[in-house]
Amino acid sequence: MAIFDQKFKLNTEYKPAGDQPKAIESLVDGVKKGLRYQTLLGVTGSGKTYTAANVIAQINKPTLVIAHNKTLAAQLAQEYKEFFPENAVHYFVSYYDYYQPEAYISATDTYIEKEAQINEEIERLRHASTQALLTRKDVIIVASVSCIYGLGSPEEYEKVNQKVTVGMEFNRADFIRKLVGMYFTRSGAELTPGTFRAVGNTIEVMPVSDRIIYRILFGKKGPKEIIQHVDVIDPITRALNGSVDAFFIFPAKHFVTPEDERARAVVDIKHELDRQLKKFAKEGKILEAERIKRRTTYDLALIKEVGYCNGIENYSRHFSGKASGEAPDTLLSYFPHTKDGKPDFLTIIDESHVTVPQLNGMYAGDASRKKNLIDFGFRLPSAADNRPLKFPEFEKNVGQVVFTSATPGPFERKESKNIVEQIIRPTGLVDPILEVKPVVATASYKGQIYDFIEQAEIEIKKGFRAIATTLTKKMAEDLSEFLIEKGIKTKYIHSDIKTLERIQILTEFRKGVFDVLVGVNLLREGLDLPEVTLIGILDADREGFLRSETSLIQTIGRAARNSEGRVILYADKTTDSMEKAMGETNRRRAVQIAYNTKYGITPKTIMKKIQDITDQIQSEHEKAVANLLVLDAAKFNEDPGALIKEKEEQMEEAVKILDFETAAILRDEIVALKERVEKEGKAKKAVKKAGPMKWGEKSEARIKKEKNAEAKKKKWGGR
Repeated sequence: MAIFDQKFKLNTEYKPAGDQPKAIESLVDGVKKGLRYQTLLGVTGSGKTYTAANVIAQINKPTLVIAHNKTLAAQLAQEYKEFFPENAVHYFVSYYDYYQPEAYISATDTYIEKEAQINEEIERLRHASTQALLTRKDVIIVASVSCIYGLGSPEEYEKVNQKVTVGMEFNRADFIRKLVGMYFTRSGAELTPGTFRAVGNTIEVMPVSDRIIYRILFGKKGPKEIIQHVDVIDPITRALNGSVDAFFIFPAKHFVTPEDERARAVVDIKHELDRQLKKFAKEGKILEAERIKRRTTYDLALIKEVGYCNGIENYSRHFSGKASGEAPDTLLSYFPHTKDGKPDFLTIIDESHVTVPQLNGMYAGDASRKKNLIDFGFRLPSAADNRPLKFPEFEKNVGQVVFTSATPGPFERKESKNIVEQIIRPTGLVDPILEVKPVVATASYKGQIYDFIEQAEIEIKKGFRAIATTLTKKMAEDLSEFLIEKGIKTKYIHSDIKTLERIQILTEFRKGVFDVLVGVNLLREGLDLPEVTLIGILDADREGFLRSETSLIQTIGRAARNSEGRVILYADKTTDSMEKAMGETNRRRAVQIAYNTKYGITPKTIMKKIQDITDQIQSEHEKAVANLLVLDAAKFNEDPGALIKEKEEQMEEAVKILDFETAAILRDEIVALKERVEKEGKAKKAVKKAGPMKWGEKSEARIKKEKNAEAKKKKWGGR
């Protein structure tokens, strides 16, 4: 396949400043010398991403950027897109909105079946990532730890692609068969990624990696049938967006298995089943033998008939033809390698003090769960090979690595041959002022919650925002409720909030839709929030992971994007972690102030455009619904009932003229409007009924939620 060879072109109005020029020169020199590991020790707001972008531009190799959560990965993807608008920047994270892995708890004899909900838009972005890696060299992939989990073979994936060129000889019926062989689905209705439809002498196909339609016109040239023309069509408006002479179609699934390989895999699975049955018989495990026999026989029947079964990934070793214990193919396999098989790309591990331990721990957790399933007859031993990479395998599969962190971990410090400090910020900003206040109330002091409210209101009046960090999800939710009750526009964010919703909440926070954000552990590394001038670290003296030296330094760093940034640590005693974190922050602050004084620099708050990667992840349908909700906001405030009735009438009219697409958009808007009416009605009713809350009290919604959780626990706990 022809590879599009274009160099990285850094697009920015800024020039390296502060410690950046020295850091860029040192890291680039290290890569050229062949250093395996390097570390960029950069304080928050010192422009680590910009430094990394300069390194990428100068080294000019495909680059993998790994972040430890989806929210941070989304932010980094957006930043790299701004730096490299002419190059391919893609986002690769887990495509599950909800995922409950298959498991067996032997102590209670509880089998938990796998449950998953796939986000089609993120799946599309994953395909766009792998296709870019196979077709061009100027590629940056921003990924979560999903990059070390099994993915189909890049060789098979690339082998099955189809180049479509105007003038090429191709029979319409053969083209349909080719699409079906590439796992595309024929549709007579709306096209979605990975589907096609045939009408007359044309075929319309939507690639799995993009939301555009290619309309392919077939015609005769003498006795032969050829592709005469290819139009590009907008899937929503059906507007013609031009034509192309050639384009690539890749398979609709990453796991591609030829028919002969599938037949071989079925034979291999049968042989493994026979071996496992003999093993269980020898050990006297009659129940386990019956379980595995029934499960595997049923799965094989489905694979033979429809080519798929639930949990087919557990047989991936057989389909790929790999040996037992061999590392699976992952996203890393799609990056370029030299002729002798060595990785030929750059890897940047962002916030490495969190990401490296995460990469290191993925295999052990997965292996522990699989062992139980195998030992008790729910899965064959080969299921253990459907796994993430072990850390030594990860090291072997990535090229030269640059770690970036304000607080590098033990691994980075030990392995890096070059550690570059980046303490001076280009903006002249210095680390925030630190203040310690008591947790417990006294006669003259209201306590940490009421003091935080008082301090937050001061910042809000100036037009700024505030953050509060708590120790638990429940406390974050309770505090958020309490602040709303006190008239402060507040939202909370924690790991139970879905990926896209988290990104939207952070965007709304920056836009000023609300003023205070409450969180637990997601408000630490990498979040770029220049509007924040106050951070309240509640219960800062509770020594532990969330209040360790690293955690405190990272949390304090969130206030370093604004010249008026300050942090209040609420504590009744000063712990070792607090002392070290405050000592390091004050050391850096002294260095920064001395530099500013020497060169006459006045600190300037970072000015950063508010952008949201969810604009790309949302489908056109979701965007249309969201836009309608914004346009109809004024009417909704005047008379919600009248607006809903009007929308219902519009939906019925759309159905009458068979405009089902518009009808579907209106239907979803009506659902959203009704949910808003119900939500606002309940909130008003609850406030009216309950009266003012005091800190520590529970709202009716909170009490009801806890009762439901307790009831569920009782219902399912012993099963």
